[in-house]
Amino acid sequence: MTDTQPARILITDDEASIRGALREILEFESYHITEAGSGDEALKTLEEEQFDLMLLDIKMKGMDGFELLEILNEQGRELPVIMLTGHGTIEMAVQATRLGAFDFLQKPPDLNRLLITVRNALEQGTLQRENKKMRRAITPVSDIIGESKGIQRIKETISKVAPTDARVLITGENGTGKELVARSLHEQSRRSAEPFVEVNCAAIPSELLESELFGHEEGAFTGAGRRRIGKFEQAHNGTLFLDEIGDMSATAQAKVLRALQENTIVRVGGTETIKVNVRVLAATNKDLKLEIAENRFREDLFHRLNVIPVHVPPLRERREDIPLLAEAFLQEMARKDIVFEGKTFSDGAMKKLCELEWSGNVRELHNVVERLGILSSGPEITGDEVDMMTSGSAASTLEEESGIQQMLDEYPDFQSFKEASELLFIQYQLEKHEWNISQTADSIGIQRSHLYNKIKKYDIKR
Repeated sequence: MTDTQPARILITDDEASIRGALREILEFESYHITEAGSGDEALKTLEEEQFDLMLLDIKMKGMDGFELLEILNEQGRELPVIMLTGHGTIEMAVQATRLGAFDFLQKPPDLNRLLITVRNALEQGTLQRENKKMRRAITPVSDIIGESKGIQRIKETISKVAPTDARVLITGENGTGKELVARSLHEQSRRSAEPFVEVNCAAIPSELLESELFGHEEGAFTGAGRRRIGKFEQAHNGTLFLDEIGDMSATAQAKVLRALQENTIVRVGGTETIKVNVRVLAATNKDLKLEIAENRFREDLFHRLNVIPVHVPPLRERREDIPLLAEAFLQEMARKDIVFEGKTFSDGAMKKLCELEWSGNVRELHNVVERLGILSSGPEITGDEVDMMTSGSAASTLEEESGIQQMLDEYPDFQSFKEASELLFIQYQLEKHEWNISQTADSIGIQRSHLYNKIKKYDIKR
């Protein structure tokens, strides 16, 4: 909405007479009005047009207003909604507010109250959009740090590719910053004001991944109590980032390929074809050509995703970036926590950091900088402190042994000690493999379903 364009308002009510009366009032005030006679019709209309405000009836045939508002929330739509009802109660008003409605009016609404509420809702929507633009301008979300040739090449590629809708396949080891590349592509694109939706394909059980991506209808499977909007629909007009794409099941791969080919999806348990306008970015730490050769990944999907390949080099191949990254992390931490204020690295400490192997890449460096900033004895972090806090020294071995002794003292019976040990072991392995369920299960020699059962049993959280 601008000063020269009238605000666009969608009136959703299953009574034509109510829609007509509201249209007459609001068009007299020079608003642009569109009508929808049901929740389903409103969703289709929202997919095709942009609106500044919705007037939404609560009691409608089929999908009611609360259900529609929940779907809008799941899709991440920042659209002010004024709820309307002929039989209002305090409970309804509370529920409407909880679901994020701007206001709650009884039908027929008082004319002055309606116009004031509409004007206030539109002003709030304008302020939210302006604040979002200002935040993006003041605080870049995806600042890729580094001056090495590899990072400069990535930055140049992003600047060329981001304004287009070309698909990008980002490869690299765990912890190199593949998600940061994806976010940077989104932030520099024409879709930056729309949602950035991320899916970690390795962290979701294969039997649930299709529902996560495409959504499901009520009753599609056991536990599907109501319709759920999937990530493709949530990312409509924005960017969908498929992380760890190499761990996606064959069935999900086929459905993703179809979605990319036709720009449509079908929810699990549904028959309706839904149009989606989504830019897809993908990332993996696997060699997808090897996965194709061993029939674990579809070659046609690979070619659909690999329009623009971007490889993020490991930290050990761009050691000249380590000082820049370490200083940036320390400054970032100092802005958030007084503990890090005034902390600096000595020349010896920086030299030691540059010599380490960094198998965990940038993520490991960030964790080590945080550890050094908290545990260093003075304002200047020394080379000896880097050695002490990054190597498998005798002190750390003694610490591990004392931890085992503590467990022996704390859990005197075999079953409780066994469960505590199993919990610690699984937590350690999950962290070691960056919560890649498939890799963790393979590494410790158990089935993936068995690992999921253990995670559920011990209520292990990431």
